[in-house]
Amino acid sequence: MPSPTFRLYNTLTHETEPVEPIEEEHLRFYSCGPTVYMYAHIGNFRSFLTADLIRRTAEAIGWDVTNVSNITDVGHLTQDDLVDPGGEDKMQRALEREGERFANIYDLARHYTEAFLEDWGALNLREPEVRPRATEHVTDQLEAVIELVEKEHAYTTDQGVYFSVESVEDYGHLSGNTEAQQLQATERDVVEDPDKRDPRDFALWKHDPQHLMHWHSPWGWGYPGWHIECSVMGMQYLGDRFDLHTGGEDLIFPHHECEIAQNQSLAGHQVVNYWVHTRFLQVEGEKMSKSKGNFYTVRDLIAPGPDDDHVPDSVREQGGVDPLALRYALMQGQYRKPFNFTLDTLHTAARHVHRFQKANERVNEFLANHSADDGATDPAGFGDQLDNYYEDTLTAMCHDLNTPAATTSALSGLKVLEDKLDTLNWSMAKSARNWLDRINNLLGIVEPEHEADQRTDAGSENGLAPAHLSDSIDTLLEDREAARADGEYARADAIRDTLEALGIEVMDRPEGTEWRRTVELE
Repeated sequence: MPSPTFRLYNTLTHETEPVEPIEEEHLRFYSCGPTVYMYAHIGNFRSFLTADLIRRTAEAIGWDVTNVSNITDVGHLTQDDLVDPGGEDKMQRALEREGERFANIYDLARHYTEAFLEDWGALNLREPEVRPRATEHVTDQLEAVIELVEKEHAYTTDQGVYFSVESVEDYGHLSGNTEAQQLQATERDVVEDPDKRDPRDFALWKHDPQHLMHWHSPWGWGYPGWHIECSVMGMQYLGDRFDLHTGGEDLIFPHHECEIAQNQSLAGHQVVNYWVHTRFLQVEGEKMSKSKGNFYTVRDLIAPGPDDDHVPDSVREQGGVDPLALRYALMQGQYRKPFNFTLDTLHTAARHVHRFQKANERVNEFLANHSADDGATDPAGFGDQLDNYYEDTLTAMCHDLNTPAATTSALSGLKVLEDKLDTLNWSMAKSARNWLDRINNLLGIVEPEHEADQRTDAGSENGLAPAHLSDSIDTLLEDREAARADGEYARADAIRDTLEALGIEVMDRPEGTEWRRTVELE
């Protein structure tokens, strides 16, 4: 069956479009990562989950994927929802808030980066190919700012270097914020540089020799603006034309609007084809807020501490929920629709994930304790049923990441499997293992990636290692040929099934039987 067309909603065109990679079957995309001044909350991770599901869906239809996701550890100001914010850098403000907990701002950044990566792994998110840090690319950013000044897309004042919005066409096309008068009315209380030429102009470099993180530039000591960071890191690792850019809806304006202006000014053409944004998350029908007690980080819910009184008793009493349950719960709303996260949703997700895990354990137990040569076949098209539910799940994901429909299809397949767990044979268990692996690769809700890898590695240790594999395959093929010669076709088919389970494709040709690996072993 051919793979369904992968379609996503493009904020730039306001349409759901087929994703057509610039390089055939190779999706290259940039995901806006966190500003590491505090623990990331579940709303942040809903956006990161969208990027993960884009990756998994692309891989499921056979594409290669290159993903870059940054760490912002300087330059993000406390009023960055405005074009040219006032206020302090969020990192510097965080160090003041934390008191003596950290020796310096770099220790603070390191601590929250490590915590973020722990939460990332707990939620079974796949690692990007590159995770650049803004502070590691300041020289690159300075070079870009100099280039923008030379091209007359930017100008200097005593307080900084600003991008000139008038120098580009279509500024505001992504967000709809195009009127200078509207922006001026919004910002009149915070714009602090009287030498700015246009209220829409935004900072590329801030003059501030007192900032805790500062670098020397042609305009004096200071630090980069937030927007230039992502433009520079995206193009450095993905080139000046790449497919897709993701982030939360709060980044549409001004961050991504400013990125587009910078990108096109630096490259001379459109750089990104598709912009994908995740809508806001509410908790129990209200905006997340510490004052309301409904502000949850990932670790609040998966490993609450004794003093985390804001965490509901139903979560604290059981020592936190399974991280995969939190992942599953966040998938119950499609990414581009507002989502109301509730405890009922979380506890229901925990029950469903537990069902997947129990079925996974039962299948693994059967395969570990039974032989592949039992000669049993697949009754009543059991494997075909599971395959159909997987195709339904993949189709839902290809239709603009319709995660509610995808998880519903996956649950339907799980019900079919649960009904057969007490009557499994080798062929059925092999079909179940294959289905569970594919569902996990697509949705990430059956078992953590590291556990799946350990299971595969364990298989290698039991005869799958490359050094021992060829001789074992040849022996099995000889046994299969003998079985066919004796008319024992059921045994021959069982041996072929064993080889397929080991990632070996058997090809019967007129000149003899050949084989090849379908799973690369290291």
